[in-house]
Amino acid sequence: METLPIISAVVGALFIGALAVLRSFLYVCRPNEVLIFAGRSHQRADGGEVGYRVVFGGRAWRVPLIESVERMDMRTVPIEISIHGAYTRVGIPLRVRAVALVKVSSDPNIVMNAVERFLGRDREEIRKVARETLEGNLRGVLATLTPEEVNEDRLKFAESLSHEVEEDLSKLGLHLDILKIQHVTDDAKYLDSLGRGQIAKVIQEAEIAESNARNEAAKEAAAAEMRARVAASQADQAIAQERNTLRRIQAELEAEAKAIEERSEAAALAAEATAMQTLEGVRRELEALRLQCDVVIPTEIQREASVEAAAGEAAETAENGRATAEALRLVAAAWKSAGTQAGDMYLLNQIEPITHAVVEAVKRMQIENVYLVDTDGRALPQLAAAYPAAVAEVLKSLFATTGVDVPGLLAGPRADRASGTAGGRV
Repeated sequence: METLPIISAVVGALFIGALAVLRSFLYVCRPNEVLIFAGRSHQRADGGEVGYRVVFGGRAWRVPLIESVERMDMRTVPIEISIHGAYTRVGIPLRVRAVALVKVSSDPNIVMNAVERFLGRDREEIRKVARETLEGNLRGVLATLTPEEVNEDRLKFAESLSHEVEEDLSKLGLHLDILKIQHVTDDAKYLDSLGRGQIAKVIQEAEIAESNARNEAAKEAAAAEMRARVAASQADQAIAQERNTLRRIQAELEAEAKAIEERSEAAALAAEATAMQTLEGVRRELEALRLQCDVVIPTEIQREASVEAAAGEAAETAENGRATAEALRLVAAAWKSAGTQAGDMYLLNQIEPITHAVVEAVKRMQIENVYLVDTDGRALPQLAAAYPAAVAEVLKSLFATTGVDVPGLLAGPRADRASGTAGGRV
């Protein structure tokens, strides 16, 4: 029982030791590197044999005592390239500055070249070899191009350089990720001369474009001015049409007002003619009344008196005769005492039918439509006052024709009116 903990401790120590030993033989490859296991022979894809194997990523076991393991960095190496006096196809020397990114190739068939040439060497050695290779290829590519092609189409120039240098870099086990041409100049100022010509051409094109733009602007301004003139002419024409319409409406209103005025005057004349006709009728009636008062009524009175006298004579009693005689005497006395006012007294008894006849004559006047042009606010009161004035005019015409002064009779006896105006005689 006492040996059991010791055995357990030994077993645990052996297990931990075994794990440590196994851990020392297990290698993990990071994504930005390759592992080279050297010490055993391996057959390549092309049939050749090499004494190493390359592992890209993942993990692998090292055979103890036989294999050794080396790591190679696959991160990109930035390289600045600057060459002077590189002659072009036409013999113009150029200065070119570029930048490139180079790395160890991840192609299994090419990386073997990098293992054989750069294993155990630092990144600066790789940068130096790659720079020299790129500069040589750059000079070779420039010799096939003109300065214009190099300066105007740098992308094509970079592609040609990449294609040219790829084969040499593959032999070194390297891969070109990026190549950019930054600057191209020449000591003979050839490119500057080209640039001045291009600038002059651009300036000329700009001047032509500016001239065309000015011409277009002038055309647009002229067209706009023409449109403005047309719009102004149309506006003037519309204003003239509206003015003509206004004049026509004013003329129509004036004509209508004149027609209304003429109709009013015609209606007034018709009313006046109707009133004159009515007045003539009243005059005829008054003349008939005057004749009745002067001839018919005295004759009737005399006849009645004669009848009464005859009746009195024929009466059986003297009292009746005396009464009859007394009546005749009173009538005669009344007529004698009345003198010239006897007719007025009779007219006073007949004043109500006369006045009724005058009013009815005025009422028979009919005015269908009356149009008033009111300028001072007195047209309507004047129209309302026309009816009493018409009655007064009828009575005035009656006085002028028959001599019967109806207003005077209504005002008082003839003796009282004698002090004023002269009365009529019936």
